[in-house]
Amino acid sequence: MRPLGRVYTAGSALFSLPVSAAASPSHQPLAERLRPRHLSEVIGQQHLLGDGMPLRIAFESGQPHSCILWGPPGVGKTTIARLMADAFDAQFISISAVLGGVKDIREAVEQAQVALGQGRRTIVFVDEVHRFNKSQQDAFLAHVESGLFTFIGATTENPSFEVNSALLSRAAVYVLQPLDTEDLKLIVARAQADAALPAIDSIAVDRLVAYADGDARRLLNTLETLAVAARQERLEQVTDVWLLKVLGERLRRYDKGGEQFYDTISALHKSVRGSDPNAALYWLVRMLDGGADPRYLARRLIRMASEDIGLADPRALRLALDAAEVYERLGSPEGELTLAECVVYLAVAPKSNAVYKAFNEARALVKKDGSRPVPLHLRNAPTRLMKQLDYGKDYRYAHDEPDAFAAGERYVPDGLPEPDFYRPVERGLEIRIAEKMRALKAQNQKKQVP
Repeated sequence: MRPLGRVYTAGSALFSLPVSAAASPSHQPLAERLRPRHLSEVIGQQHLLGDGMPLRIAFESGQPHSCILWGPPGVGKTTIARLMADAFDAQFISISAVLGGVKDIREAVEQAQVALGQGRRTIVFVDEVHRFNKSQQDAFLAHVESGLFTFIGATTENPSFEVNSALLSRAAVYVLQPLDTEDLKLIVARAQADAALPAIDSIAVDRLVAYADGDARRLLNTLETLAVAARQERLEQVTDVWLLKVLGERLRRYDKGGEQFYDTISALHKSVRGSDPNAALYWLVRMLDGGADPRYLARRLIRMASEDIGLADPRALRLALDAAEVYERLGSPEGELTLAECVVYLAVAPKSNAVYKAFNEARALVKKDGSRPVPLHLRNAPTRLMKQLDYGKDYRYAHDEPDAFAAGERYVPDGLPEPDFYRPVERGLEIRIAEKMRALKAQNQKKQVP
């Protein structure tokens, strides 16, 4: 088994075509009827479940371990947790972090203690674990360490930011990927057999797959809606025209996770960079009409303000942040007007990528140069020993110097040539910044520290 705490990535998607699904109770949701009952029924996620891969090894080891399953919705996180419980004949306790709390954790502990007394293992599965606060997450630590139960958390958010480091260090992190097109088409075929759907023409299938955006649950729920409507109308075949009529605004004109989506956001970004407010508005509206999450667009606008405008107009970043906040308060459609206002401002603002380039150059230098020691005069000296070692000696406090500038002082490691990362452009506020930097450079040249 791989060591705990390691992150496993790559690969494609997950779902299954269980042979025995048709025997499941018909009243169950389609997604539940098609849920894998055995590991052999799972399709996709071969970077985790293929021969010799980490999760396959875990299943075959006979020893469950705590883990975090990280991936977008509808890719099999709950399924894998249930299959793990079945594989180890363990009691499966599911907690929703959205609805649950400390009471649910306490009850899970009590049930695990009872199962342990009967010689049986317990797996505690926490869905949307990132919704639990720090104290709630900490409540699992002692029981995970004691071996009372195996903890499995599922999250759609980056666990590095959303899961406590103490809990994260005790769990392997497995990264699940969205389902690919072929997997989704196989699910459509299996759902047709299970739910007695009529035939679906290829264009309609392509549209359904694009709408699913890698999410099997969304696809199956949509197919279930279609099955009901098709039976009511006694359809023999689902066509693309009928599909659009039945689902209307639920279907969008491009795959939100596919190439067209990224082509469109690229067009928006380049229109802003190219100072064309009309084109930028056009692509913004195309994305909103296509079903893009306005919060995603707000994040991209913040990025544009930093990358393409920068200090040529520092107000742009503040306006982008304000637009994101206003959208959170108003929601759609009212908040979308604020995003449009921001797009126009960013498009007509003076442009500079000087900070963006400077940051990348600094990162490249640090990566290849290694860690040089901090010069003695720049070091902090809070103790007598540090002062005796000359920490902070001869440091010149800028506020005590004329114009609050210590001309000739060096602030980079000894032996490192003075870098020239940031080169302001002659546009917007950076015109004045460039003038200031030239003046300071001239003072430095007149009074260099030996």
